[in-house]
Amino acid sequence: MTSLRTKGKSTVVWILMGMLLLGLGGFGVTNFSGSASGEIGAVGDTEIGTDDYLRAIRSEMQGFSAQTGQNMTAEQARALGVPQTVQARLFAAAALEDEARRLGVSVGDEAVLRQVTGAPGFQGAGGSFDAARYNDVLRNEGLSAAQFEEDVRMDEARLMLQRAVVGGVSAPPTLRDRTAGWLMERRDLSWAELKADQLATPVAAPDEETLKAWHAANGARFTAPEIRKITYAWLTPDMLAETVQLDETALRDLYQARIAEFQQPERRMVERLVFQDEAAAQAAKARLDAGQATFEQLANERGLQLADIDLGETTEADLGAAGPAVFALTQPGVVGPFATDLGPALFSMNAILDPVNIPFEEAQDDLRAEAAADRAKRLIEEQAPQFEDLLAGGASLEDLAKDTPMEVGSIEFSAETPSDGIAAYQAFRERAASLTDKDFPQIYQLDDGGVFALRLDQVVPPALIPFDKVRELVLTDWTAAETRRQLKALAEEEKMRLESDATAQPAADATTAARPTATITLAPAADVERDTGIEGVPGDVTAAAFRLKAPGETAVVEADGRVFLIRLDATRAADLTADEAVPVVEGVTRRLTDSVRSDLFEAYVRALQATHGVRLNSAAIAAANARIQ
Repeated sequence: MTSLRTKGKSTVVWILMGMLLLGLGGFGVTNFSGSASGEIGAVGDTEIGTDDYLRAIRSEMQGFSAQTGQNMTAEQARALGVPQTVQARLFAAAALEDEARRLGVSVGDEAVLRQVTGAPGFQGAGGSFDAARYNDVLRNEGLSAAQFEEDVRMDEARLMLQRAVVGGVSAPPTLRDRTAGWLMERRDLSWAELKADQLATPVAAPDEETLKAWHAANGARFTAPEIRKITYAWLTPDMLAETVQLDETALRDLYQARIAEFQQPERRMVERLVFQDEAAAQAAKARLDAGQATFEQLANERGLQLADIDLGETTEADLGAAGPAVFALTQPGVVGPFATDLGPALFSMNAILDPVNIPFEEAQDDLRAEAAADRAKRLIEEQAPQFEDLLAGGASLEDLAKDTPMEVGSIEFSAETPSDGIAAYQAFRERAASLTDKDFPQIYQLDDGGVFALRLDQVVPPALIPFDKVRELVLTDWTAAETRRQLKALAEEEKMRLESDATAQPAADATTAARPTATITLAPAADVERDTGIEGVPGDVTAAAFRLKAPGETAVVEADGRVFLIRLDATRAADLTADEAVPVVEGVTRRLTDSVRSDLFEAYVRALQATHGVRLNSAAIAAANARIQ
């Protein structure tokens, strides 16, 4: 349900409004009515059009690109299960739509108007609804206003069903308190790290046969990775940048074209919270002034996050009537209410941005470098078809280096190859890892606008490195392992002594009779928290300490190649009424409530699908998947 609420706006709403920061909470579909290109299936009488399916997949891929800055390919989308995720969301939404129609659930024109006009993506520079922009966006998507507004209406109807099913559900208090108590429990511990100098005698050097046996038994540690000997030709913008000529006039034109970057008035980082009427806005401001609520809490009460109401960097003119008051603030604060096109609003100023005044003389070096790189990218783009034609005509990579600006090189590539040179590019590493001797060289793109082609010359399979070449590495590895073994044995002896509360040393066995037990001093660590642990001590050690049941229990823990002895001295139950516990309890409540609601909602959707019946058109889905680009 969380993924439905956060990602699954109706296909059109997701593309046009979700990505434009409108806070609907729909489910990943339009008002289903089929499409000219057929349907991938249906729930009851509600059909899911192929176009709806492809739009939803496209929006998922665009969302990935927006979050990561990298384009998602069709292959990556399939590997990550995007089609299956979208199908699940679409069929869930179709079940809700079918049920909403059966029940006659809908919303009025006023609710639709409020959602459409409140969408930041449809607002002009002044922050008000821009009908021309609205129509342009819909026209680009091939939609009429009536179609889109009906999509919004049905999205709201589905939300009404969701709220009706899960709105009154909350986490059980006992589960909440047990979980929060577990998270906030503190413990008094005592611990020590055992080191080689605490052993009674140093670890003896092994003989050659022992080392050879260790080398054979732990071959994976001493095996060279597969080596792929590759010849490549490549060309990057940096290789051409110095050859690009740019006159001062062109740079001044570029400076003027980007003048907003170099000349900016004083600005403010502002969030705007709109209310239905002046009385509601005044009441909210009074609560703020009295310290009864924060600005974020006021937004949350209206079902909004701060990101939903963030106006970003604004000038005084951008803020209309609120501008003078906001710019009069010398430190973060809230002013208002002030009238806006959307209604009375409070404005929260979070940061002051000084004016920017960078003259051409200061900017020209950076502009020259950027312009040269941009020109070099365009030159490579223009020449890339020529490179492809040469390869298609039988030219070798070495021929490319002779006849074009491309440079040829070779590399012995493996998973351990450092990320420098051409191996610094992920596109090259991926191609190099999958290249076969049957692949013909072709032109591929690099992230910076460069291109490359490559050829596999030889594959050297993984092989155990001969003992005589790694003897010192084997000796180091064996010594470290033997040291840890002896330290763990020593720690176990001390553990037995501590737990038996005996002052005498434990009886020595045949392997330790020749040496006395070393004295291990435990350092106290009071009020240790589960998630912060002990400074300088691996988290696995703290985790082991929190698994101990009763004071006096000890544990020997090997973590990160180190050996520790840790003892539980006392357990301190969390005080869930303390001020510092409030946000934790609230967070636990939200997460558990979301989990319970998710389970309930999933069961509800499945019941609807079982009641209304699900039809799946596998052939249409396969055909649609083949069109994913």
